[in-house]
Amino acid sequence: MDLYIPIIVLGVLAFVFAAGSVLMASMTGPKRWNRARLDAYECGIEPTPQPVGGGRFPIKYYLTAMLFIVFDIEIIFLYPWAVAFDSLGIFGLVEMVLFILTVLVAYAYIWRRGGLEWD
Repeated sequence: MDLYIPIIVLGVLAFVFAAGSVLMASMTGPKRWNRARLDAYECGIEPTPQPVGGGRFPIKYYLTAMLFIVFDIEIIFLYPWAVAFDSLGIFGLVEMVLFILTVLVAYAYIWRRGGLEWD
């Protein structure tokens, strides 16, 4: 249990700092409410009206998100492999080449289908 005490203390300090910051900001900050402050802000332009149930997003939005996740996961796997490259030997090299080829096949498929073009 002695090993976990620094982690618990750090967690408690982080919570106290976050809660204290929010509390102090609400107590000391200005409280001037007006219509412009309560409106939605869209980069300095007038907000566009939205349907009641929300708007529909184009499929390219989701394809881009999935593409980001695929390459993010690839990077997450490449860092530990690069650190332990010497100890993995030829087996680790072959496995990583197969993994990168799999990701490149997905990338080529999306590229061929036009998923990277923003028309």
